[in-house]
Amino acid sequence: MNASQVPTLALTLGDVAGIGPEITARTLLEHDELRAACRPVVIGDADALRKAVGVIGGDPAAVRVLGSPAEATNDPRTIEVVQDGPSLGDVPYGELSPKAGDAAARFVISACALAREGAVDGIVTAPLNKAAMHAGGHPWPGHTELLAHEFGVDNFSLVLSAGELYFFHLTTHVSLRDAIAGVTPQRTGNVLRLVGAFARALGRADEPIGVAGLNPHAGENRLFGNEDADILAPAIEQARAQGINAVGPLPADALIPAAVRGNWRLVIVCYHDQGHAPFKAVYGDDGVNITVGLPVVRVSVDHGTAFDIAGKGVAREASLVLATRRAAELAPGWHQVWETARSATAS
Repeated sequence: MNASQVPTLALTLGDVAGIGPEITARTLLEHDELRAACRPVVIGDADALRKAVGVIGGDPAAVRVLGSPAEATNDPRTIEVVQDGPSLGDVPYGELSPKAGDAAARFVISACALAREGAVDGIVTAPLNKAAMHAGGHPWPGHTELLAHEFGVDNFSLVLSAGELYFFHLTTHVSLRDAIAGVTPQRTGNVLRLVGAFARALGRADEPIGVAGLNPHAGENRLFGNEDADILAPAIEQARAQGINAVGPLPADALIPAAVRGNWRLVIVCYHDQGHAPFKAVYGDDGVNITVGLPVVRVSVDHGTAFDIAGKGVAREASLVLATRRAAELAPGWHQVWETARSATAS
């Protein structure tokens, strides 16, 4: 990407039975200010977008099909889309559809291919439905794991972000039983190095990293489990010996409220709901999902497909607008994040 240019972002449409097409249409037709920061190109289906434009009261003729992202004009009166696969205009709203699930995964796979080719500088993802994706033949736990597979990376983390606050996850879309088993010394050390690399890339090498305990009260001196003392604490000590300013394990019910109050900016949580539940309760549409550990920036909305309101024209686009803006901000310097993280993982 030329320094004088804005980044080209691939916006994947998500599951067309959900609110992805609606929020994409609103984002691109009602937020002209984004065009000064990026060149958005939808990877998805033109007919699903035309239907969604009609739902929000717009002109379906605003949807323009491109042969490649290089053809994008960035006209704020249009939604420019690279068609991926057959038309999905007949997929009904609000119903789980293997056809839509297959397409949602394909949109992401195509966006990754464009990123590998250098045709786009970042990826922004609208929500997909995991059950529909599985029914469509793509058995990934979620976006994050699919993206990691497409880019061939092993060390990555789902990161929830609001403003300057980042919640990294040791485990994500697995059962609680599997999450406990997944908190291993190797995984903890890898994520600590990933966070340390991310902090250095942001110019915050000395930023403290708060690590939430797995068990209540971080184990309370082994009264409530041994994992904090036997797995997390040694990994933190090893990270500190490597120059990473890790602190913990700390009781999650103390660490997370302190982070919300601004006392921590980098936090590691052990499992999905330990991070997602408090984060969404506090930040709602003001949060986004970033995948750290990929060679290109990927930012996503922090909500699901909302089948219950799909097609009604009431879905809020705030999180997708924020995700697009954050991707545009991060894309120009993401090579530094990637190179720093890759070198840290290699060590």
